[in-house]
Amino acid sequence: MQKTILFDLDGTLIDSTEAILESFKRSFEYFGKEVPKEADILVQIGHPLFDMFVNLGVSKDKAGEFVTVYKENYRKIHTQKTVLLPKAKEAVELAYKSGAKLGVVTTKTAKYSVELLEHFGIYNYFGCLIGSEDVQNHKPHPEPILKALNILNVTGSNSAYMTGDTCMDMIAAKNAGIEGIAVEFKYTHIEQLKKCANIIKSGVFEAVEYILNN
Repeated sequence: MQKTILFDLDGTLIDSTEAILESFKRSFEYFGKEVPKEADILVQIGHPLFDMFVNLGVSKDKAGEFVTVYKENYRKIHTQKTVLLPKAKEAVELAYKSGAKLGVVTTKTAKYSVELLEHFGIYNYFGCLIGSEDVQNHKPHPEPILKALNILNVTGSNSAYMTGDTCMDMIAAKNAGIEGIAVEFKYTHIEQLKKCANIIKSGVFEAVEYILNN
């Protein structure tokens, strides 16, 4: 049976921590606000940008302005200050060569997601990419996953998997009726992952190996 593997982006395939932190810093400084602690920003990664700013204390009526400044800075630095995670490219290539259908489901802006994946030479391996602007409801809602499965023409859920580094990824997978495979990364504490994931792997390559062998 052909398998389908959906990947989160930040903390699963890429590490854009430096670019994210710099862009948050730029945004808060631009509006004369105290920059939140790095740890407080990092635990928000995985949420849409607007929600991240609100969760960091910005009022809803101002959060859109913060997002605009963030994006202005991010688009200048995102390719230079983002790296592929160890063996991420090998994981994608292994999955592709196995004949699996591949997709990306992220709360990151699709435009920047595509640019990053093209920059790293792996965009063409994916049959679809669902970004923040492509859905009304973000993870942990199942809509992004269900939309990806629809685009990939996947009708059954038994052979479909979502791999990601946050509980939002795992809950979204469960809500969509597919298997979630968690990967360890600094954005989510391992003890938190244990509460929402049945299967946890050390990285995306190990997650892909597990999926292909089961």
